[in-house]
Amino acid sequence: MHRFLRAALILAPGIALSSVAWNVSAAPAKLAPLKPAVELKVCLFDPSGANGPLAQTGKDLAVDALAFGLKLNIQTYQDERVASDDFKAGRCDVVGMSTLRARQYNRIVGSIDSPGNVRSYAQMKTLIRALAHPDFMPMSVTGRYQVIGVLPIGALYVMTRDKRINSIEKAAGKRVAVLDWDPSQAKMISAIGAQPVPSDITTFAGKFNNGQVDIIAAPAMAFYPLELYRGIGKEGGIIRFPLLQATGTILMRRDLVLPKIPDLDERMLQLRDYGLRFIDTFIERLKKADADLPEELWINLSADEKARYSRMLREARIKMTADGVYDTSMMHLLRKVRCKHEPANEECSLFDE
Repeated sequence: MHRFLRAALILAPGIALSSVAWNVSAAPAKLAPLKPAVELKVCLFDPSGANGPLAQTGKDLAVDALAFGLKLNIQTYQDERVASDDFKAGRCDVVGMSTLRARQYNRIVGSIDSPGNVRSYAQMKTLIRALAHPDFMPMSVTGRYQVIGVLPIGALYVMTRDKRINSIEKAAGKRVAVLDWDPSQAKMISAIGAQPVPSDITTFAGKFNNGQVDIIAAPAMAFYPLELYRGIGKEGGIIRFPLLQATGTILMRRDLVLPKIPDLDERMLQLRDYGLRFIDTFIERLKKADADLPEELWINLSADEKARYSRMLREARIKMTADGVYDTSMMHLLRKVRCKHEPANEECSLFDE
């Protein structure tokens, strides 16, 4: 059986997470730190710059990496495209970017940030642990590129300059920021009668704040660093319904790193177990970012509206998978995660995804 699907099947309802070998005991014997220390150049995207939350996380990881004999030389980029281009050109060994952008390097992992991928931080935690399973490692390698890890960056909320735009129908005719390098987003926005406005992760905030677009989707952690409150102003709001749980991906140029670290695969398992110890702390930071959003900005939906939007996201996800945008094995895993946490959900009795 396909190894990745086997890893997905261990998430079937009724199997306790504690029974799955996702802990340190699954790794080989503890490896001594690299001596001399190996220096790795890291290109890290943070739209907020060198003092942003992602850049700060990178600095924290650089300190911890010293214990493994790794010296991370981190360069922060505010333009994700440039970070990606430098990675391709071999000017850095490792890159941190949005999972949407990472799809060009690994289609399986790049399919994580699909509409309605998972519905809560608890589900995201289950997903991250599944991706850290040893059976996933072969799926993490695509040619010279390898996925080192996936990090949650928060629920993606619809933010609007007009609080009266509180439904899909009311978005008709409105200007919505979409990624200019991801045509699937423009198709989705056009399908609901709204006007897609090509943007990038580095430009969407400015377009929202100065009125060039009416609607954006962003995680809470971007609200203050990108000053999105300026775009919302006194008339706007945030719909309390995540379109998806957004993630970032850390990729490695395997062809550049393996000559420096011959036992790379063993050390990857060790680093995987180390990283899992901090997933709870990371998710708590994201929950706090959500809680720190001004309460008066939230636009609440009824239970019926939430169920309707969940169906719409599911239909979009299925259509885009059929069109070849998303990987079917990742869609299978995401469904397993959702149904493990919410077995009574109507999708769990369906088998078309």
